[in-house]
Parts: sequence; structure tokens; C-alpha cells
Amino acid sequence: MKILLLNGPNLQLLGSREPDIYGKTTLASIVADVIGLGKKFDLDVEAFQSNSEGDLVTIIGDAPRNGFSGIIINPAAYTHTSVAIRDAIAAAALPAVEVHLSNINSREAFRHESLTAPVCIGVVAGFGAFSYQMALRALANKLGVAEKI
Repeated sequence: MKILLLNGPNLQLLGSREPDIYGKTTLASIVADVIGLGKKFDLDVEAFQSNSEGDLVTIIGDAPRNGFSGIIINPAAYTHTSVAIRDAIAAAALPAVEVHLSNINSREAFRHESLTAPVCIGVVAGFGAFSYQMALRALANKLGVAEKI
């Protein structure tokens, strides 16, 4: 089974961008950890990061045709603004987990509403880099492969 791991705008800056909020772990390290955990579930995790909303929409829309069984997505700022990403997730009709490093509900008021969460099976937020591993475990459970660990 293939899992699509998507990261939105500015996440390529992890490790140096506002480390008091987002931590010091780089995106490359997070991706490597998720890929490694995926192997334990016999899941092939493929990662992609883009600052472009259109690129993310296209990848999500193509996910079923490209053989993906589920999506983990950190839409970053697009969480709160992108109807297009929300609609792409809904149209793909794959189980998706929204993930955030910080607890978006404890931050600025404009971050409290997620447009994408309602079309996801769940949201993991506030646990730093570990949020991604929790998201993969939740998705593996939903796909029926969690009993392998």
C-alpha cells in the first residue's frame, strides 16, 4: 500500500523557522522517520512538499489514479484558506489525516478554523514532529494494517 505524505507552504523551512513554535526538526528528518515507520507497516510512503496550492491540489487529485491508499497532509497556512485543497481531498475519496506540528487551536484566532479537517478522518496537532508518526499510525489503523506492529 502507498501513502501520500503532503506538506504545504513554508514547511521546507522547518528546523530554522520559528523553532519555538515548530521545533528544530527538519522536514527531511520528519519525512525519513515517517518513511521508516511506514516500512514497519509494509506501507510505502511517498513525500512531497510544495508552496504552491495548485501543485498540492493536482497531486491530491491524482492520488487515487497513482495507486495511493491514503493521505497524510499538513496543509500549513492553506488549512485555513484553501477550499481548493479541501475539495481535492473530498474528491480523491481516500482516507486522509490532517497533521500539524503546533496546536492550531491554542494559537491566533484565524488558525482555529480548518477548512480541510471536515473532509479528513482525523486531525493530529500539537505534538511536534511526533504528530506525523501519530498520523501514520492512525491511518494504518484505518487501513487495517496497524496490527502488524
